[in-house]
Amino acid sequence: MNFKYSVVCIIGLSIALIGCDGGPPEANAVNCSGKGMEKALSAFRNNETERQAFLDKCNALNK
Repeated sequence: MNFKYSVVCIIGLSIALIGCDGGPPEANAVNCSGKGMEKALSAFRNNETERQAFLDKCNALNK
């Protein structure tokens, strides 16, 4: 019984983690400075429009 419960929990947790896509990063104080900015901009490698929108939001936050 304990083994079956463990297997079910592992499968459930795996499905939950795979389902967490995260989406594009949000413009906030952490993502708009230093290492956070580097990681956030790497998410927008193939989409220049979204990247520019993210940078504009960061600039608005800094003002």
